[in-house]
Amino acid sequence: MLFFMNRLLAFLACCCLALSAGAQTSAPIKLTPPPIDKSPMDMAYYPANYPVLKIQDKASEPLLARAIYSRPLKSGRVVFGELVPLNEVWRLGANEASEIEFFREVRIGGRKLAKGKYTIYAIVNNNQWTVIFNKETDTWGAFKYDEKKDAARITVPVERLSEPVEPFTLLFEKTAAGPALVIAWDTARVSVPISLK
Repeated sequence: MLFFMNRLLAFLACCCLALSAGAQTSAPIKLTPPPIDKSPMDMAYYPANYPVLKIQDKASEPLLARAIYSRPLKSGRVVFGELVPLNEVWRLGANEASEIEFFREVRIGGRKLAKGKYTIYAIVNNNQWTVIFNKETDTWGAFKYDEKKDAARITVPVERLSEPVEPFTLLFEKTAAGPALVIAWDTARVSVPISLK
């Protein structure tokens, strides 16, 4: 009887091993990733290329700001006045509203902004833009924009570029007066000064 029980247990153990091995060799799972967005998300830092400089031990100043935004293309379209309506709140880019994070207190247009994240909007016209820093983050477009949540606004002149910029672009520049957030698309460029005092 003992011999029979040992053989039965050995047989059952072999069956369990076979089932386990079969489960591990099942067909691979198919992954269907979402399609690539026409307006890919990008990121800009001040100082420029901060993460690379940091890992190379070449960062000469601390991280001040990071902007996250989507980059639609001009693609032969008339941008300002058609694709982007004049004198209306615009999300600055496409998809999710663009966001900026400050890693220390700054001043924009004379208003103090605490360290933290803000959504950036703009009201554009041909000669000047009003750039808005709003406390409501993680939002799509400007559909739920609430002026009551504005932290700062600044009106800056439009500079005309000699050649159009194809992808919507946010970048930071170091100027004689300090850092600036530059917004450019098509033949328009505006610069938003960031004060550290």
